[in-house]
Amino acid sequence: MISIKVPPLGESIVEATIARWLKKEGEAVAAGDTLVELETDKVTVEVPALKGGVLTRQVKHEGDVVAVDEVLGEIDETSSGASAGSRPSAPTESARVPAATSGAAASSQAAPAAGASSDGQSGAPKAAPAARRMAAEEGIDLATVSGTGRGGVVSKPDVVEQRGAAQRPAASAPPATQVATPAPSAPSRPSPAPAPAGERETREKMSTRRKRIAEHLLEAQHATAHLTTFNEIDMTAVSSLRERIKERMEKERGVKLSFMPFFVKAACQALKAYPVVNAQIDGDTIVYKHYVNMGIAVASDAGLVVPNVKDADRKGMIEVSNDIGEIAKRARDGKLTMDDLTGGTFTITNGGVFGSLVSTPIINYPQVAILGLHKIQDRPVAISGKVEIRPMMYVALSYDHRIIDGQQAVLFLVRVKELMEDPATMLID
Repeated sequence: MISIKVPPLGESIVEATIARWLKKEGEAVAAGDTLVELETDKVTVEVPALKGGVLTRQVKHEGDVVAVDEVLGEIDETSSGASAGSRPSAPTESARVPAATSGAAASSQAAPAAGASSDGQSGAPKAAPAARRMAAEEGIDLATVSGTGRGGVVSKPDVVEQRGAAQRPAASAPPATQVATPAPSAPSRPSPAPAPAGERETREKMSTRRKRIAEHLLEAQHATAHLTTFNEIDMTAVSSLRERIKERMEKERGVKLSFMPFFVKAACQALKAYPVVNAQIDGDTIVYKHYVNMGIAVASDAGLVVPNVKDADRKGMIEVSNDIGEIAKRARDGKLTMDDLTGGTFTITNGGVFGSLVSTPIINYPQVAILGLHKIQDRPVAISGKVEIRPMMYVALSYDHRIIDGQQAVLFLVRVKELMEDPATMLID
């Protein structure tokens, strides 16, 4: 008998939540088949079968919180199913175990989701446990729901959206040409489920990822001498440059040029001038990083994640833009790797894509500073003794006052401002 254990989950991650089992008790598996998916605060981890056999037991079930090296289930490698190397075309005798004798795991697996065939064949739609429960409660056929999760898995927000669509009168639906599409940099987030009739409050258990995000943010506030300084940037010059080259960049390089790569390059040059902003505290030692792994905060349905662009200071604008696009897509698709999420030295977060005018970002601990970007808004400003309307952006630098003095923080932000207002100077390194 082979034990299926929780693998190492990465730097500082000690537990995960079982998102879903992909194999049922009594089902034949081949070496390398994914058995179960675990959700951590950062990524989804797939646990494969190390050897072929038959999954005889699920020790832990969907929704359970498990620790590293804890046993999830068992595989019998001596079973006749092991020689097949894959799921047999007809169910084996062990697959016909009645739900009443299979324990909680089998009963939860045997109960078909709405719209799924009761025999569990591969044609049934894949759905997260929460989605199956809501679909059953609302009488929604999962076969009619479009899954937006990885591999087309139906999530709870998908069921919520389907319920809302079913409740809207057909006459009130706007023409297809009037449907607004969210900006690529601002991922769509599902609306909260409406409260059931007659209920004033509803409760929903926090996911493992949401709990860890909360703990991480509290740790940043408690472990650092948190302070924020502000400035504003006239975006006229960089907007003009972007407008001139973005169409050519998209045609020739396939790159949709946003403002973020400009800020990344400006921040990298400012960090070179003020290296303490890119440092880290280790006990009573200051560790200076002579490289920049630039974290880019990305909002996803599962919560905020901060993947990073490795060695951003050594890359050109086009390469940085490509990397940002790739990690943002992986974040929204739930396909980030542990390498994407570790090793960052400095972070940029852009609340402006959601309309934020000004905010005080929280440091991505154990980093010592974070740059916050905001909405570009036309405002009257004094230019050479005259009032002009310019596209202006407030920027904020939150920093750890234990090692970064106010002067260094202000000068860092001024340097970013100078580079963004005269982007040609970014070419001079």
